[in-house]
Amino acid sequence: MEAKEKRVRAITSLYYSNQKVQQAILEFAKDREVVPQYFEGFGKRPDMLQYQSDIDGLVRKGATSFHASEELWENPLSLNSEITQKEMTKLRKGWDLLIDIDSPFLDCSKIAAGLLIEALEQHDVKNYGVKFSGSKGFHLMISGKAFPKEFDDKKTKEMFPDWARVVCSYLMDYIRKDYNVMASEILTDFDAIKRRTKLTKEQLQEVRCNKCGGVARKGSIAEFSCPVCGMNVKRKNIKITKRRLKCLSNDCAGILEIGDSEEFYYCEDCKDQENENLQLNSSKHPENFEKFEGVSAEKVASLDLVLVAPRHLFRMPYSLHEKTALASVVLSKNEIEKFSPKDADPLKVKVRNFMPENVEGEAKKLLSKALDWGRGREIVQKEIEEKRYKGKSFENVEMKNISEDMFPPAIKKLLKGLEEGRKRGLFVLITFLKAVGKTPEELNKSIREWNEKNEPPLKEGYVRSQIEWHLKQTKTIIPPNYSNDAFYRDIGILDKKPKTKNPLVDVRRRMWGRSGDNLKK
Repeated sequence: MEAKEKRVRAITSLYYSNQKVQQAILEFAKDREVVPQYFEGFGKRPDMLQYQSDIDGLVRKGATSFHASEELWENPLSLNSEITQKEMTKLRKGWDLLIDIDSPFLDCSKIAAGLLIEALEQHDVKNYGVKFSGSKGFHLMISGKAFPKEFDDKKTKEMFPDWARVVCSYLMDYIRKDYNVMASEILTDFDAIKRRTKLTKEQLQEVRCNKCGGVARKGSIAEFSCPVCGMNVKRKNIKITKRRLKCLSNDCAGILEIGDSEEFYYCEDCKDQENENLQLNSSKHPENFEKFEGVSAEKVASLDLVLVAPRHLFRMPYSLHEKTALASVVLSKNEIEKFSPKDADPLKVKVRNFMPENVEGEAKKLLSKALDWGRGREIVQKEIEEKRYKGKSFENVEMKNISEDMFPPAIKKLLKGLEEGRKRGLFVLITFLKAVGKTPEELNKSIREWNEKNEPPLKEGYVRSQIEWHLKQTKTIIPPNYSNDAFYRDIGILDKKPKTKNPLVDVRRRMWGRSGDNLKK
C-alpha cells in the first residue's frame, strides 16, 4: 500500500466519524442514488443511504467517498442496468441542475464560478449552492424546485437530461466573452498551459463564428505581382515555397514576386450572404468573427456537459477526494475568490447546507431563455447541415455493404478502445455506425465488442440507454466534424490532420473509388 493511500485511509476513518459530516451527507442523499467509491473502484449499483450507520458501515469496508445522482427517484433501489428510458422516466421524481466547473487551473475555475453566479442572478435565480469539487473545480447547484413543474406543455421531470444540457450550454455561451477576457489576464504562460492541456498556442487562441457559434479556421491571402507586365493577383491559402511561379498572363514570361500576406479567419459551415459559393470570412465580414488574441479559457476550463446524463453521479457535499484527500466543502459566493485548497482540510471543515432554498418558478426565466437559445442554435445547425456537402445530406446517399476496411483511420483507432473520453467516443461510434447503414443488430454487436476493449468499460446501463435513444431517432445524426477537438484530438484518436471534414466523407470517397486528393471538397 502506497504512503498516500495509507494517509487517505487514516483520514477517511477519522473524518467520516464526524456526526455533522454524516448528517450533511445523509440529508443530501434523500431520494438519490448514492454509490460509495473505494480505492479499487465504485461500489455496486443501485444503492442508497437510509441511516447514518450506513455511512459508518461503508467506511469500515474501505469507502473513501460518496457520489450521488442529480436525479431524484421514487425508489432508487428500483433502478438497474436493464431499465429502459421509459421506465426510468416513470421512476424519476425530478432533478436538480448541477453545473460542473473543472479546469487544470483553480484560478480559472474561480473566474468561471463567479461569472456563472452573476449570470444566474441576472436571470432572477437568487438561490444556488456552491461547493469545492475536491480538486481544482467547483459545483453549482439549483434545486429542481426552482423550475416550473410544466413548461411549453411538457413536464419538467420528464425533460432530463435535455433541458439540463441546454441550460448549461446557454450559460457557457452567455459568459464566454467575459470569461475569455478575464481568464486570459492570468493565463499568460503558454508553455505551462501547453504542458497541462497539450494544446498549442494557436489552438488556445481560438476564434469563433458569431453566426453559428462554431470554431473558425485560419487562412491567409498572399499578394503576388509581376515585375514585367505589372499584373497583381491575390491567392488564398497558398503554400509559400522556393519554387518560382510564372506570371498568369499568357503573353508574359515574367516571374511573380510575393508581396504582403494577410491572415484571415473563415467558417467552414457558414456561407457569405452575398455569395453562396464563398465561405463566410473575416476579410469581408470581420463583424461576424469573435477574434480574441488571448487564451480561449473554454479550452482549459469548460463546463462538463457529460455530467448531465441519466444516472450520472457526482461527488457529494463533504465527501472526500481520493487523490487530494480534501473535502468537498460548501462555500458562499463571497468566499470563492479567496478560496484556497487548505480551506478544504477535512479535519477543519465547518458543515453548511449545500442545497439551496429555491422557490418554484425562480428559474423560469433562465429555462425560457435557454430553450429559446437552443432552438435558435438548432435552426442554425439545420441550415448548416442542409448546405454542407453542397446540398447532399447523408440521408440521400445510400450507404450499404460498408466494411470496416472502408472506415477512416480515426474510427479504426477508436474501435481499439479508450481509456479517456469513452462517452464521447461512444457518441462518435454510434452516430457513425448508424449513418453508414449498420442494422440495429450490427450496431449493437459492434458497440458491445468495442466497450469490452475500453479500460474500464462503460456501465452497461449507460451504453444501453445511448443505443436505444439513437435507434429511436428518425433523422440521421451525423458524427461530429474532425474540427471538433473534444471528440477526436482530445480523446487521442486523431494522429494527423484529416483531408476531409467528417468521417462520413471518407467513407463516401471510398464508395466512389476516388482518393481524397483528387476529389473536390
